[in-house]
Amino acid sequence: MARPIVVLELSAGERAELERRLRSTAISKRDHLRAEIVWLRAQGVREADVASRLGVSLATVSKWSQRFAQSGLEGLKDQPGRGRKACLPAEKVQQVITKVTQPPAPQTRWSVRSLAAAVGISPRSVHRIWQQNGLKPHLMRTFKISRDPAFEQKFWDVIGLYLDPPDKALVLCCDEKSQCQAMERTQSGLPLGIGHIRTRTHDYKRHGTITLFAALNYLEGKIPGRTELRHTHVQWLRFLRQIDRQTPKDLAIHVILDNCCTHKHQRVRNWLDKHKRFHLHFTPTGSSWLNLVERFFADLTWEVVREGSFCGVRELAQAMEDYLAQRNGDPRPYRWHAKGEDILARLQRARMAHASLI
Repeated sequence: MARPIVVLELSAGERAELERRLRSTAISKRDHLRAEIVWLRAQGVREADVASRLGVSLATVSKWSQRFAQSGLEGLKDQPGRGRKACLPAEKVQQVITKVTQPPAPQTRWSVRSLAAAVGISPRSVHRIWQQNGLKPHLMRTFKISRDPAFEQKFWDVIGLYLDPPDKALVLCCDEKSQCQAMERTQSGLPLGIGHIRTRTHDYKRHGTITLFAALNYLEGKIPGRTELRHTHVQWLRFLRQIDRQTPKDLAIHVILDNCCTHKHQRVRNWLDKHKRFHLHFTPTGSSWLNLVERFFADLTWEVVREGSFCGVRELAQAMEDYLAQRNGDPRPYRWHAKGEDILARLQRARMAHASLI
């Protein structure tokens, strides 16, 4: 008489998890196979038939069936202690972790090979230790902590315009992108194609610089702009007059800008005294990231200036004006979503971390 087929019992949670593993495309083949074995055994399929269907040995099916019957889903995990044992002495690992922050002068950081030679292990081992401990000496992030004594007051003033714009008013994020170089590549590069990337020469001819004045309308996303050869209070006043001409006279204008001396020149102040609808909101010193027009300048740099080749400043100016016209034809507003309290908390943590290193 044949032995009765043992059917694995599945709880609702185990059934749902096995179904997830069988559908998943991100799970490993090993885990998928074990889930499939258990699933078929739970359907009443004999061990021999499961082995034949999945192309594995009968011992494999029996092993994972028994492991699941004893420990459930936990039984499908590999037991600790399996695999090749670590062959690196603990002191070598500790040396790698310690030395990574202590490069020899005049070097500023270790490479995988230089640290491997200093410790006496292979570069692959150094790389593996770095990965396991989250060490990335090849990466660096930039930062700037504002020292403005009125930082918080100016911060909330600007954030308030983003989060709660005033009625019957325009909020304009204004700044100038100065020193935009009209660079002409000395040779024509190859265009992007299937199987190869774009090319360009490393050398170029300089044809002068130009400044773009821009005012991002926070609510609509439109960006009035003006190109100038210089960057002084004279050109800034011209841009303010342009804004005054191009905006409805019944609207107040709130201008977000940085602390550049150009913006605070006495002639500029005299003009603002005669045009009371202009209200200036200065960002804290060293905090240009609060001005959303900087986000537009980043797009302009990547999409027009940096990748282009220009025979002169007029050609560069025309490219900028064409880009502005394209953006204004289909405005894409930038929206401020970050909470002020969260930003201030992060800045406080940065100040504390920086102070602990001084």
